[in-house]
Parts: sequence; structure tokens; C-alpha cells
Amino acid sequence: MRDTVTPTHCPYCALQCGMNLTPSPDGSTVEVSERADFPVNRGALCGKGRTAPAVLSSGVRLTSPLVRSEGGPLVPASWEEALGRVAEGFGRTRAEYGADAVGVFGGGGLTNEKAYSLGKFARVVLGTSQIDYNGRFCMSSAAAAGGKAFGLDRGLPFPLEDIPRTGCVILVGSNPAETMPPFLRYFTELRENGGTLIVVDPRRTRTAEHADLHLAPRPGTDLALALGLLHLIVAEGRTDEAYVRERTAGWEETRAAAMAHWPEYVERITGVSVPELREAVRLFCEPEAAMVLTARGPEQQSKGTDTVGAWINLCLATGRAGRPLSGYGCLTGQGNGQGGREHGQKADQLPGYRKLTDPAARAHVAEVWGVDPDSLPGPGRSAYELLDALGTDIRSLLLMGSNPVVSAPRAAHVEERIRSLDFLAVCDVVLSETAALADVVLPVTQWAEETGTTTNLEGRVLLRRRAITPPAGVRSDLEVMHELAARLGGERNLEKGFPTDPEEVFEELRRASAGGPADYSGITYRRLAEENGVFWPCPASEDPGTGVHPGTPRLFLDRFATGDGRARFVPVAHRAIAEEPDDEYPVLLTTGRVVAQYQSGAQTRRVDELNAAAPGPFVELHPRLAERLGAAEGEPVAVVSRRGRAVAPARITTAIRADTVFMPFHWAGEGRANTLTNPALDPTSRMPEFKACAVRLEAVRP
Repeated sequence: MRDTVTPTHCPYCALQCGMNLTPSPDGSTVEVSERADFPVNRGALCGKGRTAPAVLSSGVRLTSPLVRSEGGPLVPASWEEALGRVAEGFGRTRAEYGADAVGVFGGGGLTNEKAYSLGKFARVVLGTSQIDYNGRFCMSSAAAAGGKAFGLDRGLPFPLEDIPRTGCVILVGSNPAETMPPFLRYFTELRENGGTLIVVDPRRTRTAEHADLHLAPRPGTDLALALGLLHLIVAEGRTDEAYVRERTAGWEETRAAAMAHWPEYVERITGVSVPELREAVRLFCEPEAAMVLTARGPEQQSKGTDTVGAWINLCLATGRAGRPLSGYGCLTGQGNGQGGREHGQKADQLPGYRKLTDPAARAHVAEVWGVDPDSLPGPGRSAYELLDALGTDIRSLLLMGSNPVVSAPRAAHVEERIRSLDFLAVCDVVLSETAALADVVLPVTQWAEETGTTTNLEGRVLLRRRAITPPAGVRSDLEVMHELAARLGGERNLEKGFPTDPEEVFEELRRASAGGPADYSGITYRRLAEENGVFWPCPASEDPGTGVHPGTPRLFLDRFATGDGRARFVPVAHRAIAEEPDDEYPVLLTTGRVVAQYQSGAQTRRVDELNAAAPGPFVELHPRLAERLGAAEGEPVAVVSRRGRAVAPARITTAIRADTVFMPFHWAGEGRANTLTNPALDPTSRMPEFKACAVRLEAVRP
């Protein structure tokens, strides 16, 4: 068994780094080793990837279903009892309140097979419209903006290998040195090749330390910054008029909107000086090719769609989209944040990135599922709106692969809403803070114990492979849905409609996605294994030369995915964040991640090595702010917003603006950053404004 080496991919971020797994002598866990043949990371792994097997330990992960007697603690139970309770709970809610009183909340870490099955389970078995997932908190604003501009959203429309070969990258609101460390080599190679890196971030992060130019705008002003840069591009005659004329539409209105944001005005809004603005324009426009990459900084705002749209406008005005080594891209966060929303667990979408409101899309998917298109419910609530409705309109919830008690904005309120449910069932690997509130907890397999596909930030579909057998008391999410469908399907006998074999599910997903924007119909497990992944769209139609479609590493080179093939400028204007500082709350809070923890920390906080590197939350603040407060390094500081109070040790540094504090969001308890964050939603993407809210600081005296 020790000689069996399984090539697979990391369970964490959207790089989906390649790794090899070798079973331990007793077969209970695996050892991670370098897999140099995978082009994304070329063998490099961060600490999270190297230590991922620690979560496989029986002392860490769940190995038996848990059920709660009324008012009592969670206790071990058989699978038969646990599944029976779930079916009874959902059945009772449906009978008393209707199908939409049952909600489903998924996760961006689920494989494509699980995400597909979960969307199908919600709409066909439960008959509910109330399904969304935590990926709504990841890149939904970028998805909305990309859809408006290009007619299609894929995180990166080009492979990562193009980044070192471009002339300039503007990286907006991203810190990959900590969030996805192996990615940093692409920027190192970019600069070694003579290219330049501009980092936009209110903090001088580890990534910003590598930049040729660091712009530190006030949180929530990225939209004004992009408009100011576009103003200068127009004023300095740096637009690509031929490209704009031949490949775009809507330029006149967008140019007029940008010209209202003159440099001195933008300097007052953002705090970025006019000379810095001019230098950024020079660095971006002088090379033949350039890129803009965004992440959660500009996206997690109540104007995130417009903000990303403004950065896309910058690319379009300079001819930097749909051309080799140029373009706009979004750095997806979660491991399957891209695929997770393509195949049906998002409130408004069906598999293949089809719109739930499109009659043709409904008919196609309904035929694959063997149901009447009219039986499919319409769009439901977005993630935060769904969570906010718990205990009132939504009385029972199935939650799979998410921990909103830590990760959702206004988290204390969300926790209260979860506690008010009539019934909560959670599928998870560990007893997360949310699972601890459940009526039934179902222990499910994780990455090394199951096979399935994910889609990384490039749009590269990948095959994760099972390396070891899971513990006896653990089942896969596919098995859970299979069993629940059999119990809840009634006379429709839906048991066969929910296969437990992931390849069988993927074959159905291929049919459901065929002809859609995210077409996987030409992708097979065999191809994924042989080709180190395949880029979508990849239709099943045969290529005359090879007999198969090669996949699409680079989008938009010939035309954009719009009716006329032209990209769309979308005119936007600066507006304030939803909650500006005032006399009572005079400081801005922004949130983010640290290198040794991941998302809500449900798994990484159970790894000793990672906890030693990042043991708990902190409040990062500038020395001038600390002096006014009377705070000292390492002493507790209270951060208070209109939604609650969090306490964590002070970390004093000149690497942050004096009007801003930063907190990582990985921890629960009194240091929970999302107790403070604002759930104000973007009107298009329904993304909450995680990245900017008004707070005050208070010294915590012994």
C-alpha cells in the first residue's frame, strides 16, 4: 500500500495545486509529496496544502452521525436514524409550510459532482427555490461584471502561464503571497522578464512588497481609483481607438462618466496622489500587453459589480482584452468557487451556467433530469438574504460544506437566525461552529477519500482522485443525497436519479451542461487524467484534426460571447460605501486572510502546525491610531461597529493606512471579525460589503 502514489489536487484554494498522496502504513491517512508535472504550481505547496492530511485524523474529523434530542447535546447515532430524522424534519416542514420553507446552503469547496447534485436535489426532490452557496461571498461581483462586459464569466480567460509574459499587471485587492503562495512565482517571473507589477491595497501586504508600484487607497474607493486612471488614459491620448471602434460598444457614455473623475478629485477620495495615478497609467499603457486582476478587495463591496466593471473598462479602452497576453481576470478564492457556481447551486442558475429564467435552459435541463420544466422552481434568495430569512420564511435548512456562523457578514445575527430554525441538518468533515448548532450532523468524506472534479481559477477542469478508504462511519455527500432522495422522492422513485458514483454523476453533468456557456460535454474523466485538466468551454462536437475538442485555454481572441461579438463598456460613477465613518464610528475596518489559515478556519484551525503559525485573531492598526487609543503591541483592543463588538490583540504597523484597521476573519468567539461586517448588498451581485464598514476602537483594560 505504501507504494501506491495517487496524483491529485489540494483541497484548499482555487489554484488547486497538484500533489501526490501516499497512504500511511495503516491506510488511515496520507503523506503529501511534490507533483512537479502539474503546470499551475510545478510542485510548490503552501503550508496548508502540506498539512492537509492532518484533518483526516480520526481525532480531528467526524466519524459518526450525530443527532440532538430536544434541548440536549449532540450524540452519536446510526446512519439510518440520522437520515430518517433529516427526511422527517424536511418532510414536516414541507407539509406544514410549503416547499420554499426548506432551504439549502452549499459551498465553494464542493466538487462539481456534488454542486450539480445539490442543485438538482433542491429543485427536484425538495422542490424549493431557496438554494444558494457561500461562493456568493467570493466572486459574484466579478461574475456579474464579466457577464455584462464579455457575455461570459470565467475567473481567468487565459491560463496562468500567460501572466509572466505580459508587460504589466495591475493587481487589485489581492494578497496571493498569503492567500495562495505558489501563485506569487508568476509575479516574480513577470518582473524577471522585464514586466511590472502594480498592487492596489490599503495595506502594504507581503504581495505589495514585491510590487514596482503600490497604491494604497482608502477602503471602498477602488471604483473612484479606476475611474481616475481611465480619465488620465483619455486625457493623455492613450486609448486604443481602433480597438474600441472595432471590438466594443458603449464607449461614449463610459468616456463621459470617466471624465467627471479628474485626478485631483480622485486623489481627495482615495488618498492616492496624482503623481502615483500618472505613474500607474504610464506603467500600464506603455507595454504592448497588460492585465488587470481583481480579487475580494474591490468585489466584496455594495458597489462591487460597478467597481469591477470600471477596471474592465480600463482594459477595453486600452485594447487589453481578447488579445494575447492581455485581459481582465478574477482570482477566485475557494477551491471550486468557479465550478461550484456553474452547475446549479446558485440561486439563479442551472447547470452549464444556464439562467434559471430562460425557458430553453429549463427545458434542456429538465429533459436530462426527467422532469417537467414547469415543475422547476424559479430563482430564490441570494446567500445573505437566505440566511437572514432563516427561522421565518425558511424553517428548515440543509447545509453542506459551509460555516456561516464564522464566514457570513453580521455573523451574530446570522447565528441567531440559525438557532431559530425548526430543523438544521449539516454535512461536514468536522464539527464546525455551524455544525455544532445542528439537529443532525452527517460526517462526509473529504478530498483524499473521494474522487471528483473541480474547476480552478483558470477554468481548468481537474480530476481529484481517491487515495484512501474513508472510515467506516463516513459517507460521501453523493451517498447522502442518494439516500435522502429515496426517502423524500415518494412515488416519483427518484433513488436512481442520484447516483453515488462520481463519474456517473459527471456523465450526467456533461449532458446537462451541453450547449450552455460552461459546456463540459466534451470532457471525460479519462481526458482529465491524461491531459492534466481541460479548459471549458469544451463541447462534445468533434474537431476535424484530433477527433475531440481541445478545450479553450484562451477566451475572446476572435469575438466576445455577446450577440454581436463586441465587448460592452458599462458607464459607472463613484459612490460612497454603504456606511461611511462618522463621529461615533470614525475608523474603517477591512478584513482578509492570513497565510496559515483558510476561510472560516473550520479545518485549518485543527492543524497544530498552522495554529502555531497563526494562533488567533488580531487587530492591525497604524502607530498613530494606536497612540490615540493608548494601545500597545499585543494588548487587547475592542473593535465596535453598529452590529457588534470584537476583541483581539493589537498588531501595530506602518503597513496600514492610519484611518483603517484590519482583522482576519478565520476565527469564531470574541475575535470574530464578521461580527462587525456590514451585510449591505450589491444591487446586482447581492455581494455583501465585507471590505469596508465604520468602526470605533476601545482600549480593553484589565
